[in-house]
Amino acid sequence: MSVLHITKENFNAEVIASKSPVLLDFWAPWCGPCMMVGPVLDEIATERSDIKICKVNVDEQPELAAQFGVSSIPMLVVMKDGKPVRSAVGARPKEQILALL
Repeated sequence: MSVLHITKENFNAEVIASKSPVLLDFWAPWCGPCMMVGPVLDEIATERSDIKICKVNVDEQPELAAQFGVSSIPMLVVMKDGKPVRSAVGARPKEQILALL
């Protein structure tokens, strides 16, 4: 499965209504650590069809960033049944990202 780009318009359909767990990546194109995490998430998305990987650009979606209280990026949030269950801030290796799930 490929990484989905989330906006306030598709958030409910892609994240809240998702039957599978969702890993939200709050990021920005100017963020160096975010650029390090991006390829790792692409890799996880191709390997794990049981998880939906979604990216939220905080510059383009400030309402979603505020809704999740994002103050530092990258911020990863695991959503299950439409609710956040875990989160982590900062660049992490693949093993730690998978451990969040």
